[in-house]
Amino acid sequence: LASMSVKEILQSLVDDGMVDTDRIGTSNYFWAFPSKALHARKRKLEELQAQFAEGTQKKEALQKSIEKSKIGREDTAERAALIEELATLRQKKEQLKAELDKYRECDPDVVEEMRKLYIVGKIFFTLFTDNIFSIKSWAKRKFGFEESRIDKSFGIPEDFDYID
Repeated sequence: LASMSVKEILQSLVDDGMVDTDRIGTSNYFWAFPSKALHARKRKLEELQAQFAEGTQKKEALQKSIEKSKIGREDTAERAALIEELATLRQKKEQLKAELDKYRECDPDVVEEMRKLYIVGKIFFTLFTDNIFSIKSWAKRKFGFEESRIDKSFGIPEDFDYID
């Protein structure tokens, strides 16, 4: 039981990189050099210092960028008036856009598109009407049904006809 806990502790130290291990023959050898931990800490310190220096440079660059962008943006009466005028113009643009959308149906392109859709719809309706009249004619010939009986059975209105 005591050897199991030592084995577990050693494995934990190996996993953490604090102890090295190697298998030689049938034996496992473990060792730890004090200088290894020192070198690992030095590497980590150098890495953190490099990250800190990089972060400091980014901060300074951003600070300079902020200062540079503030030039010409001082709060003056003229700037406040221009900002107010810009807001007014944006609002007017939205109003004009809404008004333009109201008159969209008068747009020649939209009217042309609607005309094309009407023509296509009329063609399909004509084909549909032709098919209904063909089926009614076939049913009259095949079964001898009266036209009014066919219309009533299939819910076809009495005034059903082609559109002009």
